[in-house]
Amino acid sequence: MTDETQMVAAFDARVRRRAERRDFFRAFGAVAAVGTGLALTSCGGSGTSLTPSPTPTPTPTPTATNSSGFTDNDVLNFALNLEYLEAQFYAFAANGTGLASTLLTGAGTAGTVTGGKKANLTDPIVANYAREIAQDEVAHVEFLRNALGSVAIAMPTLDISATPTSAFSNAARAAGLIGQGATFDPYENDDNFLLAAFLFEDVGVTAYRGAIGGIANTLIRQVASGILAAESYHAAMIRSALYMRGLTTPTLIDSTEAISTARDGLDGASDIDQGVRPIGDQSNIMPFDSTTGLPYGRTTGQVLNIAYLNRNAVTAGGFFPSGVNGAIKSSAAN
Repeated sequence: MTDETQMVAAFDARVRRRAERRDFFRAFGAVAAVGTGLALTSCGGSGTSLTPSPTPTPTPTPTATNSSGFTDNDVLNFALNLEYLEAQFYAFAANGTGLASTLLTGAGTAGTVTGGKKANLTDPIVANYAREIAQDEVAHVEFLRNALGSVAIAMPTLDISATPTSAFSNAARAAGLIGQGATFDPYENDDNFLLAAFLFEDVGVTAYRGAIGGIANTLIRQVASGILAAESYHAAMIRSALYMRGLTTPTLIDSTEAISTARDGLDGASDIDQGVRPIGDQSNIMPFDSTTGLPYGRTTGQVLNIAYLNRNAVTAGGFFPSGVNGAIKSSAAN
C-alpha cells in the first residue's frame, strides 16, 4: 500500500468516525429536546425554556434584546442565512448534492439555489477537508433550525454558480483575479475551491465574533460561541491548506491577499482583514488584532457588505440576489 493510499484510508476512517459520532449526538439531542421541552424564545413569543418538565427552573427574559436593537433570535436567524450559504456550497462541492428539502422551509420567502456542483478535487487532503466541512455546515443548519423552532427562517435565494456574472465571478473580479467577461469557477480545481472557501470562512468567523458580545441570552450566547469555534477551525483548515500550497505556488498566496483587500474595501475604512502571506519567517494562519491576540469581528451590516458585494446600504445582491430572510437585512453604508 502506498503512503498516499494509507493517508486516504486514514482520512476516510476518520470521516466515518465523525459521522457516527455526529449521528449519535443528533439522536441524543433529539431525545433530550423531547424530554426537556427545549425551546428558544421567539421574537415576542410567549416564553423561553430550557427546563426539565418535572421541575421548571428560572430562564432568561423571554424577549431579550441585544445591544444592536434586534432580538437574540433575530441574530440567530441572521446566522442561519450564512449557514445556508456555506452548507449549500460545501455540500455541492463535496458531494454533488445540496441540502435536503426538509431543511429549506421556514419563515420568510423560500428561495432556490442557482448553481452548485461537485468540485474537481484531485488532492485527497483537500477533498477530505471539503467533506468534513460540508458535514459540519449541514449540522449547523440543522442545529439552528431546531433551536429556533417555528421562527426559523426559510433558505433565501442563493447564487453559488459559475458564470461570468455570478457572485463568485464578481467577487474574483473585484479582487483582480479575473478580467471583465471572465468566469471564476470555484468547482474547477482544488485551488479555486480553497479560494472560494477562504472567501466564506473568514467572514463567518468575524460575523460570529462580532455578534457574540451583544447577545443577551446566556444560552443563545453559548450556541453562538460553539459555532464560532467550529467556524474558526474551518477557517484555519482552509488557510493552512492555502498556505502550504502557496509555498510552491506563490500566486495562490497573492490571491488570498487580493481577496482580503477586496473584503476590506467592501466593509469600511478599517483594515481588519488579512491574507495568508507569511510575516517574515512566520506563517499567518490566524488573522488577529495584534494588540489583543483575538480574531476581528464584523457587524451584521459589514458582513452583508461582503455577502452582497456592495459597500453601500442595500438589501440584496451578490450571493443573496433577493436578500436574506429575517429582521436583519441591510448592509452598511461605507
